[in-house]
Amino acid sequence: MAVGRKVAGAWWELFHSPRLDALIRGALANNPSLKAAQDTLLAARESTRATEGGFFPSVSGSFQAERLRSALGTTAVGSGGANATYALRNASVAVSYAPDMFGATRRQVESLRAQAEQQRFALEAAYLSLTANIVTASVTEASLTAQIAATKKIIQAEKRLLDILDRQVALGGIPETNALTQRTQLAQTEATLPPLRKQLAQSRDQLAAYDGVAPSQFHMADFTLADLTLPGRLPVSLPSALVRQRPDIREAAAVLHQDTALVGVATANMLPQITLSAGIGHEALNGQALFAPQTLIWNLAAGLTQPLFEGGTLLSKRRAAVATMKAAAETYENTVVLAFQNVADTLEALHYDAIALAADTAAEQDARRSLDLVERQFRLGGVPYTSVLTAEQTYETAAINRIKATAQRYADTAALFQSLGGGWWHRQDVKKQVETCCGVLP
Repeated sequence: MAVGRKVAGAWWELFHSPRLDALIRGALANNPSLKAAQDTLLAARESTRATEGGFFPSVSGSFQAERLRSALGTTAVGSGGANATYALRNASVAVSYAPDMFGATRRQVESLRAQAEQQRFALEAAYLSLTANIVTASVTEASLTAQIAATKKIIQAEKRLLDILDRQVALGGIPETNALTQRTQLAQTEATLPPLRKQLAQSRDQLAAYDGVAPSQFHMADFTLADLTLPGRLPVSLPSALVRQRPDIREAAAVLHQDTALVGVATANMLPQITLSAGIGHEALNGQALFAPQTLIWNLAAGLTQPLFEGGTLLSKRRAAVATMKAAAETYENTVVLAFQNVADTLEALHYDAIALAADTAAEQDARRSLDLVERQFRLGGVPYTSVLTAEQTYETAAINRIKATAQRYADTAALFQSLGGGWWHRQDVKKQVETCCGVLP
């Protein structure tokens, strides 16, 4: 472990597997969940920009042409009297502005920016989960492939042993119960193969889904443990750095920021709202006189609206906003606590994984030496061939245990990188993709 060591952005490259690197690159480019998260972030940022328009006056222009006939007893200026048919043209520009005196618009924009920040870290969490899941699924596939190969060797040894026992029974050298016991053992061992093959097939389907393709379109050779290398030194972050690094913590902080801003919006909605408007234009009966000085029309208006009685609606909305903010604060605190627990659990798992792997490796080595010794004794005529087959079964069983321990350590190593935030702040590919779909990162 290396406390404070930099977490690599492309941390999966520490496993030194070109096949794994290629799979993750393809998934980052094609996974539908990532694309959905990118579009959600884009929508949140565009919503923020739309609301920012409330800081500026609204200007609109209009042109209207009408053909009218006045009613009996009414006249229009220049229309030629009652019951006359005439055309009326109007060209005008209107300006309206609502000064943000009490910060309603400002806090609404702040809330939407926080929401966009939340979506940004939701995207980072999606990247992190996807890459970690691919590594874990690849390790699982490699483990299952090795377990299946070792199980097949055990089955072959048990079949050879059963053949020997059957011949011995036929010759009357041993009771038939010995052969029946071995046949039962063989059937039990063969029964372990279908579940392993099912898990392997499901693991392949899972990798296909991560890569954004149907299982029938996923073509890649099986992963093996030989394709992966365990990283030599693993990073460990300080608690203060962990709070800045984990996307789920940053996402919870953004939610708290958003709900805090909404309290300001609810408060501002209880205060007076001021509006200013103005308009200028020309109105005439024919196009030639439309912009003459005497056809000028204009207006100025100012308004102030103060809620007086809403049946307690505004007060209750503010109280609800305050309660939501407090809930977000508790959620943030819980997210931080769970993040610390996650890192601690992963570190403890790695510690005990190392102990288990060392024990299983030693057991495998001892079983290998025992098998070699029994084989030498068999060649010298000191032991029957059944002893060789039994020693071979013991060795393959020990090999399976070592394979499981190795895979578990690989998986927990990936879990450690995920619990530390995955080093997304050091990854240029994420920054470029987010900038492309969603604008420059804040």
